[in-house]
Amino acid sequence: MNPMSRPDVVGVFDPATHTVSYVVSDPATGAAAIIDPVLDFDPAAARTSTGSVDRLLEIVAARGLRLEQVLETHAHADHLTGAHEIRERTGAPVSIGAAITRVQKTFGDLFEAADVRPDASAFDRTWADGDRFRLGEMDVEVLHTPGHTPACISYRIGDAVFVGDTLFMPDFGTARCDFPGGDARTLYRSIQRLLALPDETRMFVGHDYLPAGRRDFAWQTTVAAQKADNIHVGGGRSEADFVALREARDATLPAPQLILPSLQINIRAGALPPAEASGRRFLKTPLNAL
Repeated sequence: MNPMSRPDVVGVFDPATHTVSYVVSDPATGAAAIIDPVLDFDPAAARTSTGSVDRLLEIVAARGLRLEQVLETHAHADHLTGAHEIRERTGAPVSIGAAITRVQKTFGDLFEAADVRPDASAFDRTWADGDRFRLGEMDVEVLHTPGHTPACISYRIGDAVFVGDTLFMPDFGTARCDFPGGDARTLYRSIQRLLALPDETRMFVGHDYLPAGRRDFAWQTTVAAQKADNIHVGGGRSEADFVALREARDATLPAPQLILPSLQINIRAGALPPAEASGRRFLKTPLNAL
């Protein structure tokens, strides 16, 4: 890993889900990846649309980039992924952490989704901790950072790291850990791995919820800022104190609004459920299951 290499990064904020997607590229070659794309979804009408995907692909085209990868940090519970839509349009492979099989097993069973095999075959590639691959002339390192979900990974590309939902901006804190397979102690240890990166490392987060006292949405910070100021883990907070804080907070949080539609799409890498005999596709709502 060359810490001096510096990818170009464009963040695209989706106000409906507070998600940040990224177009990341190698300045030397124009090779690009899209991280955590959003498929727009109107829950009242149960209608999908592709405005967010369109914006990401417009950025790729306007900058003359060559899209080589769609990278997921985890199976999101707060938005539908646009990964399959991008793969269909561009042929770019979709990849995710290898532990996605655990998430597919849990939620494939919950939704009684007979087409979902818990073998990651819906994705083109899976990554294990320590895996490396190239984006143009840049080296990408995969860090397994579970805790929010068992399958969360972060991508370190030169002087930047993309952490998904593991950490948020310092004034908002850290991810919840009360989903199946989540664990606050595991999250703390994952965060310590990220905080061990060089202080100047640029850190790009997966969401921003505009906490009180801040007027503008933000998604870029640094390792140094997180170590000093993160309201949940900064200042050297101990593991025991973090676990107590995180578990107490999680006990007060409602389920994300889109958790049921999101997860049954996202364990399929963004593909919609198979059509019924009528040609219609249906999302399932298991009652009293969460």
